[in-house]
Amino acid sequence: MPELNDTVFSLHRGTIPLLLSIPHLGTRIPGDIAATMTETALRTDDCDWHLDRLYAFARRLGASIITPAYARYVIDLNRPPDGANLYPGQDTTGLLPVDTFDKAPLYRDGQVPAEAEIARRRDAYWAPYHRALAGELDALRREHGKVLLWDAHSIRSRVPRLFAGTLPDFNFGTAGGASALAGLGETLAEAVQRHGRYSAVSNGRFRGGYITRCYGRPEQGVHAVQLELAQRTYMDEQAPYSYRETRAAEVQPLLETLVAIALEAVRADNVQ
Repeated sequence: MPELNDTVFSLHRGTIPLLLSIPHLGTRIPGDIAATMTETALRTDDCDWHLDRLYAFARRLGASIITPAYARYVIDLNRPPDGANLYPGQDTTGLLPVDTFDKAPLYRDGQVPAEAEIARRRDAYWAPYHRALAGELDALRREHGKVLLWDAHSIRSRVPRLFAGTLPDFNFGTAGGASALAGLGETLAEAVQRHGRYSAVSNGRFRGGYITRCYGRPEQGVHAVQLELAQRTYMDEQAPYSYRETRAAEVQPLLETLVAIALEAVRADNVQ
């Protein structure tokens, strides 16, 4: 299928009503930005490592796939353009992060970006990704009537800044049920629990970021699900963040089954 390769993202166009978005996959940092950053920032520790490899089955299924080139430290594609906190009252990183999940500074003294630089990066990196994402969703919806947006994320299982204790393995978010057909998040969590190996929750600590909340419009035929997957299920959670073939091989069939369950539910839904 046709490929759209921009300098800031890549879009593979598929044949079925499924768009896989992996907004935190990128690791590149432009040289002018890197020059203002700390050594910690250049490690891109908070990347959603290896998800393109873990979701390799999506291309075989016929999904459209959109991925960014640049790291979330450049600008976070899963935050609102105005920088609003999606989880009021809870600590989180913003549209243009200034520190890591562990609160280590990303910028050298006196180098934290001002508003003009935030606006420049929003225009240069955030906007192109979202134009392409919105355009592909619209094309798929016009062709198929309905479309599933699967927003793929991963994270360390313990990040005290963001949540207490240990995160469940599978964390589904449907904006509290608003971004997808009713009960879909719970159906997916129950499917994981029946599998027996992994833990799961729906609309817990991670209820869906900006992409899920912005584009999920089930009444218009666009159903959005975010999956925040604990990295321990497929990789090492400490540097150098190695991909673990055995773990990945165990979780991949379940991931493919979950995507298939969600896609079938969307196709069968009669509410538009």
